Amino acid sequence: MIFFFNKRKSRLGARWCVGFLIKEISGKLNNAQYPNENNFDYLGRHILAEFFDCNPNILNNLQLIEQKMTEAAVECGATVVQKCFHMFSPHGVSGVVIIAESHLAIHTWPELGYAAVDLFTCGETCDPKVAYAFLKKAFNSTTGSYSELKRGHISPEHQVVQEPFCIKSQV
Repeated sequence: MIFFFNKRKSRLGARWCVGFLIKEISGKLNNAQYPNENNFDYLGRHILAEFFDCNPNILNNLQLIEQKMTEAAVECGATVVQKCFHMFSPHGVSGVVIIAESHLAIHTWPELGYAAVDLFTCGETCDPKVAYAFLKKAFNSTTGSYSELKRGHISPEHQVVQEPFCIKSQV
């Protein structure tokens, strides 16, 4: 069982947000429950993903990584603005797809069959979990995991609440 505490501040005074992530016997991790969640909106969702046992030939191919990251952005409903990717010597690719809604970034370690991916989307027009599922399949990853963060909490008074982000879910 994992517990985290997150202090929320508003004009009405401080209140505590207690979130519980409960790992069930089946091995699934439930979404965090936030008291008074309806009173807070978020500017964006941030998925921090890891892909394991990926095809190293895919992870070491600059053009293919750029193509799959761009396709993931489009698949999740994002609007691609710009792309920048770099091939390292002797192996590995890093890159970012700038989207109107924020960004998708990647760093690969083909020699380890591993990729670290950052999927940050603002608003409700695109879903970073769709990009996660697309990339897991595109990289032929046998195992993947992610943490979802809610970023930029907006109070009922329409102000950004100064607090650390809450972990919404982990899979």
